[in-house]
Amino acid sequence: MTSDEASQYPAMYPTNRPPVVRAPWAWGTLEEEVAMDPVEALERIAFLLERSLAPTYRVRAFRTAARVLVELPEDEVRERARAGSLESLKGVGPKTAQVVSEALDGGVPGYLEKLEGESTAPRHQGGEKLRALLRGDCHLHSDWSDGGSPIEEMGRTAAELGHEWAVLTDHSPRLTVARGLSPERLRHQLDVVAALNETWAPFRLLTGIECDILDDGSLDQEPELLDRLDVVVVSVHSKLRMDARSMTRRMVTAVRDPHANVLGHCTGRLVTGRGRPESEFDADEVFAACAESGTAVEINSRPERLDPPRRLLRRAVDAGVLFSVDTDAHAPGQLDWQILGCARAEECGVPAERIVTTWALEELLDWSREGRVPSRVANV
Repeated sequence: MTSDEASQYPAMYPTNRPPVVRAPWAWGTLEEEVAMDPVEALERIAFLLERSLAPTYRVRAFRTAARVLVELPEDEVRERARAGSLESLKGVGPKTAQVVSEALDGGVPGYLEKLEGESTAPRHQGGEKLRALLRGDCHLHSDWSDGGSPIEEMGRTAAELGHEWAVLTDHSPRLTVARGLSPERLRHQLDVVAALNETWAPFRLLTGIECDILDDGSLDQEPELLDRLDVVVVSVHSKLRMDARSMTRRMVTAVRDPHANVLGHCTGRLVTGRGRPESEFDADEVFAACAESGTAVEINSRPERLDPPRRLLRRAVDAGVLFSVDTDAHAPGQLDWQILGCARAEECGVPAERIVTTWALEELLDWSREGRVPSRVANV
């Protein structure tokens, strides 16, 4: 990609501030923060708001202000704070300016302290032991499709949460409501990810897609492009009320496709709000096909999905499948939801060795590209 092309997408590329890589859960306590950078304070507030599913406009105010300030020299930010002129910057409002001023004064901004004191963390019982073993996340979205933040923010947050790797899986073309990526846009995205990875070692953002499973079980993207990706998540997003026999055939065909690595949110259910019932299919037949083909069954951690249900998760364990504990995050703060999937995996007896998101990067790529699993997994 040329420098002219890169300049058209400034939000997608590294800023002049390097990523802050933290140990898992280091964000969780203010006591560990010594001197709070105002940009970090703004981003932490946005993170907490996203994690609690706050309205998008509230999150955007803090992320926008962070993007404005990160481009300014630190001395200019301090001078504007002293002069009371932060609000003259486009994208900085009274509330965000107050957060910046309080951070520069050496204290914890009041609004951040308030959010940290509230119970914004996902409610769960257990899962901590498995969460500590996770090395990555196979399912996350950016604002290239229906996510709310640039690729750079999603990758940097994954690194800050302690991941060694994460997979960018924006939607495929057919899902137009989610701005699914055409082949041309996906090729462009591959260049963007490659540029970001040059600055992020040892963390690595892997290339991927959440590919629609079409009515006949075929995958919604050019095979040549799927060959180039590191991880392919396949999911049903349409005709969720298809009769059980047809849906079973559709899903079995998809998971047996040599490009498929992970079966995403298999029942399609929603458990909050108005809800949505599970799709009907022969779970034993689908899980048997996953076990045979080496396609992992996703344990989707989104609070409104929590898919598959416990009864099916236990059947998948008995079927001998691989698993992937994923967030399906559409914003940086949602990357913290993985603990929900971990709690359900522990409750249902999922062996940690069979969870691909506990694997090292080299092991994951051996499996996703060559179909090879670590030797320790074969004996589980």
